[in-house]
Amino acid sequence: MIDSPSARGGRQLLESLERSGVTHLARPVESVVLQPKDSEMPIAGGDDPPGGAGGLEEMARSVAACQRCQELAETRTQTVFGVGDPDAKILFVGEAPGADEDRLGEPFVGRAGKLLDKIITACGLQREQIYICNILKCRPPGNRNPSPEEAGNCREFLDAQITAVAPEYIVCWGSVAAKNLLDSTETIGRLRRKFFEYGAAKVLCTYHPSYLLRNPSAKKDVWEDMQMLFADMGVTLTGNQ
Repeated sequence: MIDSPSARGGRQLLESLERSGVTHLARPVESVVLQPKDSEMPIAGGDDPPGGAGGLEEMARSVAACQRCQELAETRTQTVFGVGDPDAKILFVGEAPGADEDRLGEPFVGRAGKLLDKIITACGLQREQIYICNILKCRPPGNRNPSPEEAGNCREFLDAQITAVAPEYIVCWGSVAAKNLLDSTETIGRLRRKFFEYGAAKVLCTYHPSYLLRNPSAKKDVWEDMQMLFADMGVTLTGNQ
């Protein structure tokens, strides 16, 4: 169970105030401490799973054979485990695979994925430098939201990924990812502009790229969230998005 949120005021964070990124000032950001459930730690079957690429490959094989959710196992083309740097500093968590992801076996490869790639590039990174995965490893029929039972069945795999990668930062893209990882009922609007802690990682929540496709005006909010994330890493992002 996630511990009750508690304020950790006093953190000073450089955040760009001008869209040009020329001027900025320190602003306190609330930090909330959360911990994984005891039952949500790495996949059983020995000691902690090996980190890095080898450990992730072993987990991916377990996921590929998973039959925990009968409907998803019967309707999926393939499981969609995760991609990217097994030693990444930043880990992205999305909701669930869509039709393109189910077909190609890789998260965030559809229209929303292309927009995510643009955001990554604007941050001065490449997709390969981040680890990317989803709350659910199978596509829900009709791209519906994951049920609580499905998310619970998959949670063991998600926490094993987080443990293996050991990121410093986790970005939850969209309310489904945020609510499941943080066990929260809050909207993204309320979860934004704060850092949470999950295990050893700082967690930031922002809008899903698919939401941006429907609401382009929210792109500036996501860009502000990325500025906040990178400012905490000591990097100032400039420019308009």
